Amino acid sequence: MAMLLVQTLNGLQFGVLLFLVAAGLSLVFGVMDLINLAHGVQYMLGAYVAATLGVWSGNFWLGALLSLPVSLLVGLALEWLVFRHLYRRDHMSQVLATFGVILTLDEATRALWGSAPLNVLQPDGLPDGIELIPGLLYPTYRLVIIAIGFAVPLALWFIVERTRAGMLIRAGATNAAMVSALGVNIRRLFTIVFAFGAMLAGFAGALASPIFPVAPGMGDNVLILCFVVIVIGGIGSIRGAFLAALLVGLLDTVGRAMLPDLLRLVLDPSAARQTGAALASMLVYIAMAGILFFRPAGLFPGARA
Repeated sequence: MAMLLVQTLNGLQFGVLLFLVAAGLSLVFGVMDLINLAHGVQYMLGAYVAATLGVWSGNFWLGALLSLPVSLLVGLALEWLVFRHLYRRDHMSQVLATFGVILTLDEATRALWGSAPLNVLQPDGLPDGIELIPGLLYPTYRLVIIAIGFAVPLALWFIVERTRAGMLIRAGATNAAMVSALGVNIRRLFTIVFAFGAMLAGFAGALASPIFPVAPGMGDNVLILCFVVIVIGGIGSIRGAFLAALLVGLLDTVGRAMLPDLLRLVLDPSAARQTGAALASMLVYIAMAGILFFRPAGLFPGARA
């Protein structure tokens, strides 16, 4: 039970990080109809910027905070240099162009920081752990990530559902041509949405930097899981992305930890370990196939669905 509790919390923590990346990806695709394979690179850059600024300032929290405007500026620069030229192109052109962005930024990262994992200043000002049950300490920083991950969706929901900017985002996702005809600068709206999504991805990378190795290519696996999240949750849906991210985080984390032990009830230890590892890596995709069989548009489809 102690292991199940720890892995459940780890799954929630991983899930909220996935949500921070997937929310921006879902908004970009839902509003702009743009497939951005480079979104995982923005997660990676956020981790690098937070780690570098944290060491420079001597405070992890200051580095993580400063990564927000830097990620926003990087998103604005990428949108101006590359992505605004892809809005009217077909999805295959968008895939090829954004894949080129991945290769370019990965190599730029290696040139600036090297290929070895980066040293990251650990968060200070927090107790080492909180005792969940007698004898079991859980890292306080991971609980902070979970708390942040539950606060951000509420803020996003308020922005999208209760503000004029959110109204324009929802209208742009439904009929961009009509919104433009009513006098709204649709290109500026697209730029804001793209930069905001990049900032969320960079913030997720900053929060993840003390936990996961900060190295080139660290966003690739996260990007794959984020596409699973937005497909399960429904393209353009913040609520769907949040619930799907928690589901994927829990399945991936708890499955990898618990499946081999469960299979030992019916298999010998060696076979259980090998079979459990194989099934755990497939579990998220099996769940996605099952959900899409019953709800092809996802759990909470957005306006474009």
